[in-house]
Amino acid sequence: MPISDNRAALKLSPDHELTEEQERLVGRIVDFCRLHAGGRGGVLVLEGAAGTGKSIVMNAAFARLRQAAGRCSGDALSGRSMMFLVNHPEMIKLYRRIAEGSAILRKRDYERPTSFINQTHKSGQGTDIVFVDEAHLLLSRRDAYNRFLQDNQLEEIIRASRVVVMVFDPRQVLKFKSFWDEASLRRLLGDRPAVFERLTTQFRMHAHDDVPRWIEAFCRRELLPLPAPQPFDFRLFDDAQAMYALIRRHEDAVGLCRMLATYDYPYVLDGHDHFITEERFHLRWDRALPQARLPWAERADTIDEVGSVYTVQGFDLNYAGVILGPSVDYDAATDRITIDAARYEDGAAFAGKGAIADPEGAREQIMLNAISVLMTRPMRGLYLYASRPALRARLMTLWRQRESCPTAAMPGFSSGNE
Repeated sequence: MPISDNRAALKLSPDHELTEEQERLVGRIVDFCRLHAGGRGGVLVLEGAAGTGKSIVMNAAFARLRQAAGRCSGDALSGRSMMFLVNHPEMIKLYRRIAEGSAILRKRDYERPTSFINQTHKSGQGTDIVFVDEAHLLLSRRDAYNRFLQDNQLEEIIRASRVVVMVFDPRQVLKFKSFWDEASLRRLLGDRPAVFERLTTQFRMHAHDDVPRWIEAFCRRELLPLPAPQPFDFRLFDDAQAMYALIRRHEDAVGLCRMLATYDYPYVLDGHDHFITEERFHLRWDRALPQARLPWAERADTIDEVGSVYTVQGFDLNYAGVILGPSVDYDAATDRITIDAARYEDGAAFAGKGAIADPEGAREQIMLNAISVLMTRPMRGLYLYASRPALRARLMTLWRQRESCPTAAMPGFSSGNE
């Protein structure tokens, strides 16, 4: 597999060149921290859809703050304590690996939220400035299994710090125990000084607006005509094995190409391999390797696995082949996507429904969020296969409609199957 210049470590490096929009936002974050670090404190919330560069901005701003804090000067940031919290186990590997090669950052700057909270309670010492990547993954209730014994992780983090800078995207919430929306976030912030910033430019998908628009509609259970095939390679397949064969060819050519699936196939942590089977397609689920230096998306061996939302959230791929499992179907009477929570195999996602006002609606939203996360990973091309016959037939109708349009045909390809 060739070395790809799209590796996450290169993109999240504090030395990565920023766009004008990102550079301005980094400056505003640094100014916000400088203004509030010595006073009452405050919270800056960074919003934006998947692929808009939120993590890049966060790490660049953190590096500049860390550099300013180390200077012997009259700067308000000089000597301030700082911490960067990362809840995703694959992402914290990445951040710490970046820090190893940086003269400014340190591996110990990056910590899991629960560890930070428990250490703070033990020491009784707070931190001046705390960054939180993907704060929508923070626990919104007690979880003894994960050694969090308080009521809300974000509330504990705010109590333990003077300034909080956080990424928040409610469309990436994947569990009841971390079920957030903007209204609940604003209630928690109360009268604390708060600023909301938003990134709008799509950097991940090398596509026109019709591609993210199609994905957003699908995750509202609506079907639109297929986007044009260029510059982003968007295809539908009626054979998962053919889709996988094309993903493998792309992997050989450019790297960072993976198969992904909705959490509709049994998987338990029992030390054994578990497989996804769709007719002639048969491939094992991803295997989490905590000791692996590289994240799942960048390990060469994972071309022989199917990734879940938990192993690819936050990462870029060049091409993704996404299997929509049995929980995702189609109703011809309404021409809409249907979601069946009974077929969703991620039972842990729905634990603790007693604290959810509308558990049924929340289940559906979590499943749609997971689909959105999977579909928004690739930069160059997205391929879809549906397990349920009714949905597969409807998608293939959309495919044939696009292929029948003379202006839509992609040179060299006459169908979705290879």
